[in-house]
Formats: sequence, C-alpha cells, structure tokens
Amino acid sequence: MAFHEVSLPARLAFGSTGGVERRTEVVTLGSGFERRSTPWAQGRRRYLIGANLRSLDDMATLTAFFEARRGRLYGFRFRDFADFKSSSPGAVVTATDQILGTGDGVATVFALGKAYGDQMRDITKPVAGSVRVAVDGAELDGTAFSVEATTGDVTLAVPPVTGAEVTAGFVFDTPVRFDADRIEVTLETFGAGRMVAMPLVEIRV
Repeated sequence: MAFHEVSLPARLAFGSTGGVERRTEVVTLGSGFERRSTPWAQGRRRYLIGANLRSLDDMATLTAFFEARRGRLYGFRFRDFADFKSSSPGAVVTATDQILGTGDGVATVFALGKAYGDQMRDITKPVAGSVRVAVDGAELDGTAFSVEATTGDVTLAVPPVTGAEVTAGFVFDTPVRFDADRIEVTLETFGAGRMVAMPLVEIRV
C-alpha cells in the first residue's frame, strides 16, 4: 500500500474531531429477533481536521501537505492526541503497559498492540525511540531489542524463556489518508481565512 512515513504537523491537528467506527450488519428475522455480525475484527478511526484553522500560513501548510500526498493517494502518520500512548493520555508510558505475548524459548519477534477491553488493536506506526520493553516485569535496555518503526515489530536479542510475559510501552501514530480529493479555503481578510473540514480515515498498513 502506498504510504509516506511523514507526520501531519501537530498544530494542524488541534481542534480536530474524531473517533472509532465499527461496521455491524443487522438482519431482522421474521420473529422480530435480530442477527448481528461484523466483518471487521478491529475498529476504524475517522477524523475531521482543519475546521478551526484561521491562519493563512497554516492553511497553506495543510494544502501543501495535501498536495504532497496527492489527495487520497498516499497514507501518512497522524497523531490522535486523544489516543496516542500505550497508557492513558494523562499517564506516563511504562514498559509494562501492554502485553505483547508469552515466550516459548524460540520466538524473538513480537508485534506491538494496544488492548481496549478484550479487543486488541494492531500498532504499526510506533514513534521512533519511544518504545520500552520488559520481560516478566524487568525492563530491557535499548541494546536488548530493536523496533521496526514502520511495522511495529519488536525483535528481542534473546528469546524469552517459556512462559515469560513480554510487555511494552510506547507512543504511536495512526496511519491515515485524506478521505477527499478536494480542499477548500475561503479568504476572509488579508491575513485570515476559513477552511472546510478535511476528513481523514484510518488505513490498514
């Protein structure tokens, strides 16, 4: 999938709105009961950005970013400030925030993920240098593991022993793309304007 490993400038995201969507298929039976199912294993995030921008310079920056992504063609990184850590937004990231798996004495690669109740979200765009890893609660130093920042895979130098719990803490971006091929700006004064909100949608990478 076409993806640019660049981040939307953080100031352009302030004032954004968004959240998680699910897809649920509901069939009403003749008896009045319902049969509900979903083709999605994970939720998908949607956002609206740009509606609060007033500076023409900021609008020009967003327009240039939109052009560089060719509208909806290329994905990019987006910092969702309501959900961008392995911990809660107001807490400090620790190496025991999220469970990645259990050692079997052989495996060394573990994928980053974040749990929402009993639902697990794949984290594929961790922020470089932010990942902390622990095995059975003991934090590893930076030489004991490596992280692929474009996929979220963590590789340990030594395979954890059978039954050892592997955990991690991290900061992450959400992979998104623009969900429109048009951007609109209204000039209100010589130094200020108004922009129609631009939709973003999470993508699988």
